[in-house]
Amino acid sequence: MQGVPFLKIVAAIIVLTAITSVIMLIPDWNGEQASTAAGKVDTLLDVAIVLSSFVFSIVLVMLGYSLYRWRAKPGDESDGEPIHGNTRLEIAWTVIPTVIVTFLAGYSWIVLDDIEAKDSDRMKLEVVAQQFEWDFNYPEAGVTSKELHVPVDQQLELQLRALDVIHSFWVPEWRIKRDLVPGAPGAGIDDNVVVTPDREGTFNVICTELCGVGHATMRATVVVESEADFKQWLGQQQPIPAPTQ
Repeated sequence: MQGVPFLKIVAAIIVLTAITSVIMLIPDWNGEQASTAAGKVDTLLDVAIVLSSFVFSIVLVMLGYSLYRWRAKPGDESDGEPIHGNTRLEIAWTVIPTVIVTFLAGYSWIVLDDIEAKDSDRMKLEVVAQQFEWDFNYPEAGVTSKELHVPVDQQLELQLRALDVIHSFWVPEWRIKRDLVPGAPGAGIDDNVVVTPDREGTFNVICTELCGVGHATMRATVVVESEADFKQWLGQQQPIPAPTQ
């Protein structure tokens, strides 16, 4: 590795990382933000993009330099010189990915722990999925609906249930996605999700787990509204059906 221009290689990696990061951060990958978790999740994605650009730049620059520096001369058909390895290089390409992955894992843990923290005044709802429709139960009010209506700036604790196959609950603007698994609640399955919508508007619940021939049609309307409008809507809904024997 003698004669390798380390400073030039490092400079090329930094420049390529900056260019790639800027290009990759231009698109609005996740779209509108409509929950307190959205900004934190988007920032986590941006950090992952920058770190991925850094790794990509290292690989690309080192590959390009190696192809140029140690290319075979015209007419040279001999075998390359035997290489017994380079300890410093092997340590470097082991340590760098380890540090990056450990950092991302720790940062992701912090973000997840923050967005899953539960408020004492959270509203509990039950989300029930079956081929190919959604039902939303409000246990505290004793009513049910085919649309999900919630008050703005109110933390929601959603208990997720699937009656047949695996489904997946996703409101893109909330950035929260969680599978609904038959057998939940109970059976050691993580069936709860916490989210706080912070923008009024109309959105969609989308099933993101292939659940049968009608999967693409499995959507429901989500309405985030003021507290007064929510209470008025809630008073117009049907009672939750009594369980069948």
